[in-house]
Amino acid sequence: MADGALLLQAVVDSLPAYREFPAIGSRAAVWIAAEVHLMFAAFVLGVPLFAVVAEAIGIFNKEDRYDRLAKEFTRLLLVAYSATAIWGVVLTFFLLTLYPRFFRYLSAIFGPSMWLYVGLFFLESFTLYLYYYGWERWKQGRAKWAHWSLGILLNVWGTIVMFIANSWLTYMMSPPRDVAPATDPTTIKVWHAIANATWMPINVHRLIANVVFGGAIVAAYASYRFLAARSDEERAHYDWMGYVGNFIAISALIVLPFAGYWLGREIYEYDESMGITMMGGFMSWLWVIQAFLIAVLFLAGNYYLWVGMERIPGAERFRPYTKWLLAILVVGAIVWGTPHTMIATSKEIAAMGGSHHPFLGVLGVMSAKNTAVNLMILTTFLSFLMYRRANKRPVVPWARTGTQIQAAMFIVAAAVVLFYGIRGYFVEAIVRIGYSVYQVLAVLACIVGVTVIDVMLGRGAVSRGDIQWGKMPPRSQYALFILAVTFTWLMGLMGFARSGIRQHWHVWQVMRDTSTSAATPALGYAAEMISVCVLIFLALVAFVFWLGGLAEKPTFVQTEATGGVHVGH
Repeated sequence: MADGALLLQAVVDSLPAYREFPAIGSRAAVWIAAEVHLMFAAFVLGVPLFAVVAEAIGIFNKEDRYDRLAKEFTRLLLVAYSATAIWGVVLTFFLLTLYPRFFRYLSAIFGPSMWLYVGLFFLESFTLYLYYYGWERWKQGRAKWAHWSLGILLNVWGTIVMFIANSWLTYMMSPPRDVAPATDPTTIKVWHAIANATWMPINVHRLIANVVFGGAIVAAYASYRFLAARSDEERAHYDWMGYVGNFIAISALIVLPFAGYWLGREIYEYDESMGITMMGGFMSWLWVIQAFLIAVLFLAGNYYLWVGMERIPGAERFRPYTKWLLAILVVGAIVWGTPHTMIATSKEIAAMGGSHHPFLGVLGVMSAKNTAVNLMILTTFLSFLMYRRANKRPVVPWARTGTQIQAAMFIVAAAVVLFYGIRGYFVEAIVRIGYSVYQVLAVLACIVGVTVIDVMLGRGAVSRGDIQWGKMPPRSQYALFILAVTFTWLMGLMGFARSGIRQHWHVWQVMRDTSTSAATPALGYAAEMISVCVLIFLALVAFVFWLGGLAEKPTFVQTEATGGVHVGH
């Protein structure tokens, strides 16, 4: 038996560490499979969160439209879930055959968690089927609470599955410090490998990002159905659905940068060289691209809200303010996207007196960028507040005072952000980093405080008129498409940034990548690969949308009404 085991081990060790994939190469093949799989995984995690919240609103408020909304998107999950599993199998097959030694190394460490992952995947699948096919049977009486509990359980399984998968990828980036290259992987404790330095920041960041992604895909689906609608009732329904999806996406996007800051800080604390590669090396230009992509998200989301005010009675009183909000967003986007070190010729560098432009270099540091993004977040939150209050007239006796307190909160938060942004130029780098915490806390405190006061102001508020759902120009729906496409591309870009900082290591400073494609790819090549992945994913999502339309029973009838449909708030 011992001789047989030794012979088997010798055969395994003799296997090649790498195999080449035809035409495009092994790295490109694994890249596409992993990226598309993760995009679908984000879809099947974000949409159930969306569905269970919508169902809860329908139960507590006794509004059938929310129940119908939740069911409509759960139906899309059936196909999307299959696509996620298929791409997961493709990824596993590629890793097994193209990177056998690396996959064997990870399996030796994370074997028990991989078994748990597969088991939870089956539980998640069965829960999804019960949740969807039991919808009509369990939507009455006390059974609706059991059905809603299934939705919560579906999200619990999905979140745990995501956490397990995140441990594998974060271990590659930040293995525990006592792991040495000569360490036998079978001696590493599974939990020690799972709970590495960047595991929890990635979990929080991805959870919020998946909510943004799910909301954006929901909004894109609604815009597609809105443009294809044949009746006023159908157009009104999908107009409302697009608003809900956009609301969820932008609400989560507002807090997403804070989770990103936490992740970046943990990377710096784990290994400063990785942080320098990410923010100060050639990858620094990724953040210029990221800045403009996020600016597109903020601008498109705000534009949709401003256009949506045209169908809300009473919103006209807020329209004069939108040009000032737009100015803040545009200036903030310009500052955020300004690089610290300019790409220039030798003559241009000599004319500037160095690689840093005398004026733009000031805007390229983090003090300016943190200030810009926090002011953009406050501006976007103010747009939501105006949209929310557009058709309401508060009747509480302290309404004027409450509004003044809200305005004061905005002013104080903006003042704190500006103060620490300017002061950051006159202190050491380690102190400047700490100032970003104060800016974040000021913005979050404003958002929470203003929201609490606004909820209290809205009690018993008198409506200025019903929202004219369906009365939206087609250009508003294109904004929702832009949100979905931009965020999908942004996910791929940030995935490359996270993986690329490992450079020529499979596992940072533990297992070296010795394949022919070990070097970090150029930004142009990465952009091409990301674009290919996005196109594949969006084409498959369009197919899922089309299948969803085929499976849907017609519930809208053509009406002779010429005006907008009144669906209420």
